[in-house]
Amino acid sequence: QVVESGGGLVQPGGSLRLSCTAADFTLKHYAIGWFRQAPGKEREGVSCISTDGTPHYTDSAKVRFTISRDHAKNTVYLEMNNLKPEDTARYYCAADLGCGWDVHEFDYWGQGTQVTVSS
Repeated sequence: QVVESGGGLVQPGGSLRLSCTAADFTLKHYAIGWFRQAPGKEREGVSCISTDGTPHYTDSAKVRFTISRDHAKNTVYLEMNNLKPEDTARYYCAADLGCGWDVHEFDYWGQGTQVTVSS
């Protein structure tokens, strides 16, 4: 299982860094995706990093978000800048063999971390 952290309440224009780690397996052997789900909406992809370190972003995350890996810490980060109220959602990380935006293809999910963007 993966574990997310780093969420919180932030004002519009602010930044947060989310972390995804795992206690019982090594993340570098998997593609790690970040997804989010707002109340009443379907879970949607945000960003994904392949095993070779190639980052992928959906249109909602391009320019403002950066995904990265730290193998030594067994952690994947999602740096989010210039946050907007529409970014408010519960953010999840998940592991799979390759990157994609189909939530059904990801096998290992965390419980999520809440991000609220509000003044």
